[in-house]
Amino acid sequence: MKELRSHNIGWFGLANGIMLVCICAVTLYPLLFVLSASISRPEDVLSGEMWLWPTDFSLAGYVRVFDNSELLQGYSNTIVYTLVGTAVNLVMTVMAAYPLSQPNVYGRNAMMGFIVFTMFFSGGLIPTYMIVRDLGMTNTMWALIIPSAVSVYNILVMRTFFQSGIPQEMIEAASIDGSSDFRTLLRIVLPLSMPIIAVMVLFYAVGHWNAYFSALIYLTDRDLYPLQLFMREILIQGQMEDMVNAADSSHAQTIMEEEAVKYAIIVVANLPIFLLYPFLQKYFVKGVMIGALKG
Repeated sequence: MKELRSHNIGWFGLANGIMLVCICAVTLYPLLFVLSASISRPEDVLSGEMWLWPTDFSLAGYVRVFDNSELLQGYSNTIVYTLVGTAVNLVMTVMAAYPLSQPNVYGRNAMMGFIVFTMFFSGGLIPTYMIVRDLGMTNTMWALIIPSAVSVYNILVMRTFFQSGIPQEMIEAASIDGSSDFRTLLRIVLPLSMPIIAVMVLFYAVGHWNAYFSALIYLTDRDLYPLQLFMREILIQGQMEDMVNAADSSHAQTIMEEEAVKYAIIVVANLPIFLLYPFLQKYFVKGVMIGALKG
């Protein structure tokens, strides 16, 4: 019986390993292909000769990208929107989740019910646009930050973490010692909440970095465009005329240059998120598991 069980576990481990290898290959191949295509000769990419590893090393696409002033402006705008937006998101989420996690807060269940209600019902796009317009936030950075200042789902996750991950006895002891609620939050709760804070930073930062729909609706000034709007113009609408020398080259050469620019932009746009994740990885799994499953 023991040998049979060991035999079954062995086969399960092998099958599980094969499945994980296949999942990793499917996940990593597009990333590796885009990176390789961005530094390969465009002719090899279009002809299919380059399918995994780079061929005929070339940085022509990156040169075109960094020579474009609009893309650099969009890149700097996206960095500002991400940093400011994530900071606002964290403050709002913590200030909402912490009181709702305390059992001595009167009416917290009713308030939580109203908050959760907004997850399923909203006014829609047109009323939201009218409010943003009437508040004078169109064509400003705040139109991309204030309407999405807090996520109800993230409030639920962080509230659950506070309830299950922070001992209530510790908060009560701090209160007996004369600590105010705000001081307890800053000195005790937040230092013990780094896993969930790291998760929130990653969720909110990725959301702001990839957001383009709000900018498409609320912004008409190109100087305020985030990087994603310029990427949309280039990748979807095919507006690459100002990035290639169409007048000084043949049609075929123009297509080659556009192909190089397309892959280079994808790499440049996603590189900061890839660099951010390793620093937060050690907190990520712990924060998600504690915040989502316990309580």
